[in-house]
Amino acid sequence: MQTTMEPTTTQTQVQTDLRNIAIIAHVDHGKTTLVDGLLKQSNVFRDPDAAGELIMDANDLERERGITILAKNTAITYAGVKINVIDTPGHADFGGEVERVLNMADGCLLLVDAVEGPMPQTRTVLARALAIGLRPIVVVNKIDRANARPEEVVSLTQDLFLDLATDPDQLEFPVIYTIARDGRAGLTPEPAALAPDLRPLLDTIVSEVPAPVADPDAPVQLLVASLDYDTHRGRIAIGRVHRGRIRAGDPLLHIAADGEQTRQRVSHLTVFEGLGRREVAEAVAGDIVALAGFPDAKIGATLTDPAVPETLEAIAIEEPTLKLTFGVNTSPFAGREGQFSTSRQLRERLFRELETNLSLRVSATEQADVFAVSGRGELHLSILIETMRREGYEFQVSRPEAITREMDGVTEEPVEHLVIDTTEQFVGVVTDLVGGRRARMLDMVNDGRGNVRLEFAIPTRGLIGLRNAFLTATKGNGTLASRLIGYEPWQGAILSSRTGALVASETGTALSHGLANAQERGITFIEPGTGVYEGMVVGQQPRPGDLAVNVCRAKKLTNIRSSTSDISIRLTPPVLLSLEQSLDFLADDELLEVTPKGWRLRKRLLTQDERNKAKKNAQQAAASRGGR
Repeated sequence: MQTTMEPTTTQTQVQTDLRNIAIIAHVDHGKTTLVDGLLKQSNVFRDPDAAGELIMDANDLERERGITILAKNTAITYAGVKINVIDTPGHADFGGEVERVLNMADGCLLLVDAVEGPMPQTRTVLARALAIGLRPIVVVNKIDRANARPEEVVSLTQDLFLDLATDPDQLEFPVIYTIARDGRAGLTPEPAALAPDLRPLLDTIVSEVPAPVADPDAPVQLLVASLDYDTHRGRIAIGRVHRGRIRAGDPLLHIAADGEQTRQRVSHLTVFEGLGRREVAEAVAGDIVALAGFPDAKIGATLTDPAVPETLEAIAIEEPTLKLTFGVNTSPFAGREGQFSTSRQLRERLFRELETNLSLRVSATEQADVFAVSGRGELHLSILIETMRREGYEFQVSRPEAITREMDGVTEEPVEHLVIDTTEQFVGVVTDLVGGRRARMLDMVNDGRGNVRLEFAIPTRGLIGLRNAFLTATKGNGTLASRLIGYEPWQGAILSSRTGALVASETGTALSHGLANAQERGITFIEPGTGVYEGMVVGQQPRPGDLAVNVCRAKKLTNIRSSTSDISIRLTPPVLLSLEQSLDFLADDELLEVTPKGWRLRKRLLTQDERNKAKKNAQQAAASRGGR
């Protein structure tokens, strides 16, 4: 990490009893499970067996989805050495979380699955870690899995280091083999030879990760890498003390990334200990602290001595690749289910998200109640939507689309490196699936045991909806992952495989008789008793074009019942779309209405007359352009 100005004299010291380390890996490779093991074996809990799993994933969404979304700090003590541990997300969409916290570490544990090996996100995060000089330790996890290939995975990881290393010393790295689920580690790849605990890993961390080297007597500097909130103390700034000492009560200068300066006093100072924080009177260079007293603290800002206002290098974050719009809910059901539904409330919430979500971009549009929101991927945006929904917000969003740019008069679009692992029998299906999305094959490797890895370059817009289609096509037999590799000229239209929608023609309550008639024309998305309004999408038909259906239609009563079949109506169970599936399903003329109680698909123009008029105007405009 570099400063804009360096003091004329420095006297560095080594914090021998301290280590700062980040755990990085691809999603589902076992980072959080490994942290669970470290916490349980470090006497953090009185009863480790009662601590449960996914200890660091306290967020409800993280537990439900089984992924880490937010980077988190914890600390353990081993052999008299305090080890600050930073647990980071593994999904590429949350790469911004990783990028902003790596500068707090001196070393990193690169966790790699013993079957899957290095994945796209592994490469992205490792490149960042090596660029800032972190000391790597490779951890090959899940060596007890069927088809585990630890030696081959180590070889693939060495190739990755050859591509990314910025210093020859980085090519020499220790390798630890683990079964994180069982809390075991060792120096050899045989499961039976592993130690009964994680001591080999902890010993390697203490011996290989360099202790912080800094000047504790220089003017203080701290880069804010994360924010938290306390109901009593307000906003909490988290970061590593780059140099000097911080004491409770000290006045510090907050220098934001845009140069704005504010002077405040440290009202409360803590360091990390286990799952909590411990209040201290002083923290020295090298430690990671959480301090209060700066109500307007921002990620990327520098806290420094007012007498020596030197800033640290800002945190670099990759630009977003997908965008959609958030707007005030305009459906007939608006205001019924949400606590916050006005444009002012929506705007305040979106811009507040920018304070902690560095990968996000929010901007106003020509419509006062609609905002353009850009993120790193479909999952990144859907997590924001789900979070706001659970907080009581009500709004509507548009279909995600890729962010293009103009370079020398040429329109360019983001392109990603897509890696797919599946079995031999689905290779043809997968190739056809991504081929229709403008993907081009880069490599295909068969491991000789029926497993195949396919690598493609694919436009980011080709990834929209791909995950669900892939899982359906392969019957769940496979995984896919991607990372941004750059921009290429626009590669032409991608033909949509989506057919027409079944659109409600009346407002009311869906009835079994009306749904039965709708199911004769396609599949339905709602159950009997669901409230619907004109223009709401209630299903999908197998042909192009939309079809109006009256799902509120009741069966006319008669005096004669010919059979019991007239009494009960048998319905096919509806297809209940998840939030991501609903975003994938959206067409350009549709919106997704989101409320605390769920979500509904709808047409932008609710009445049939409005849609017909818009269609006619579009045809006339196209004809006039063709005439010229």
